[in-house]
Amino acid sequence: MFDHIGLKVSDVDASVRFYRGALEGLGYELCSRDASGAGFGPKSEPALWLYVEKPARGAKRPGVHVAFRATDRGAVDRFHKGGLEAGGLDNGAPGVRSDYGPKYYAAFLIDPDGNNVEAVCMR
Repeated sequence: MFDHIGLKVSDVDASVRFYRGALEGLGYELCSRDASGAGFGPKSEPALWLYVEKPARGAKRPGVHVAFRATDRGAVDRFHKGGLEAGGLDNGAPGVRSDYGPKYYAAFLIDPDGNNVEAVCMR
């Protein structure tokens, strides 16, 4: 359904570190990087764009939810482990979420800007 998604981040270096660690286990890589942002996705096909934007003084940016499809449960596990090692916060360890469905295997992390980032496998 989507071609790409853009997230506003306050510190591109911290965000690149987090997303590189979290997305590597899902088979995604850093495709593009400059001072204003970065793009992740399959090789040469960035689909997740990070844009540097400092919130207005005193303003808090609302977090969003982004879910990445994983090819298998092991990829969900690697996403969670890599994201934690790269500075993300645990928001739900890998496991079946039976309230979403009997095969809904997912893990959740909070990125450096407070976004809820998920990897999910439906097998």
